Amino acid sequence: MRILSAEFVVSASEPSQFPQEIRHEVAFIGRSNVGKSSLINSLLSQRRLAYTSSTPGRTQQINFFLINQSFFFVDLPGYGYAKISKALRESWKKLIEGYLKGRKQLAITVLIVDSRIGPTQQDLQKLHWLQQNSLPFFIVCTKADKLSKVELQKSLKHTQSFSIDTPVVAYSAVERIGHDQVWSLLHPYVKMKTSHF
Repeated sequence: MRILSAEFVVSASEPSQFPQEIRHEVAFIGRSNVGKSSLINSLLSQRRLAYTSSTPGRTQQINFFLINQSFFFVDLPGYGYAKISKALRESWKKLIEGYLKGRKQLAITVLIVDSRIGPTQQDLQKLHWLQQNSLPFFIVCTKADKLSKVELQKSLKHTQSFSIDTPVVAYSAVERIGHDQVWSLLHPYVKMKTSHF
């Protein structure tokens, strides 16, 4: 995929703030500090489009980025961040799940897992939720450059065991491992015509 343009559009804290355009959307979801923003920036060959931070929980709204004036990347708030109130955590969950279940423009979801850790209980909860709601998704295992080849293959096999028919891709934003593979999985969804909306 050749990236001609990538621009931030809006941070939304409620559905009324979502873009009204009829364009397909790719949603990115994962734990806080899993490398979600780095993945988005790497895929788009940008340095600072999506905000990266060493402090978990910085993405507190749903961020929409318009790519090639054609489709959206959607950065969802990271889950699993302990230093927020229960009420705020529930409001994030409601916002995220409401978007994923109700957004007609959503074409596919990218579930992001830390390859060094493997799927946590919260990751598995999200995975099973996506399955139960019949939402198309695939899994990206970030920080692949931090593991040896043997360790990485073991990690990928472990992750794959939780969803046999779901593509699992090793990714490194540093070394661009998995870059082309992720785009090949996204391509059918971002190229689809939108006339059926």
